[in-house]
Amino acid sequence: MGNYTFDNTYNLSDTQLQQLDEAEELMLKGALGAAESMLLSMLKGDEECIPVLSNLGHLYGRHLSEFATAVEYYDRVLALEPDNAWARDARRRYLRYLD
Repeated sequence: MGNYTFDNTYNLSDTQLQQLDEAEELMLKGALGAAESMLLSMLKGDEECIPVLSNLGHLYGRHLSEFATAVEYYDRVLALEPDNAWARDARRRYLRYLD
């Protein structure tokens, strides 16, 4: 595995880790379409990849203001990992905009 400063909890491959880093960097640079394409492509390879689902929720909620889509991605995270407090809090934050 590569030299990462965090515990690779989800046993992601080096390629997945690199792509997640790239997608996050693209979001920071405002290249939202490129970040979205990369994350959606990653999701096709692993539909239950929690870091990808979480990043898509973040992208749609924070950057694109597509709150219903963000909530859908956080719902998918919570279906796989019900104790994920970060996803639960983010989901709650975006649900407020849907009423």
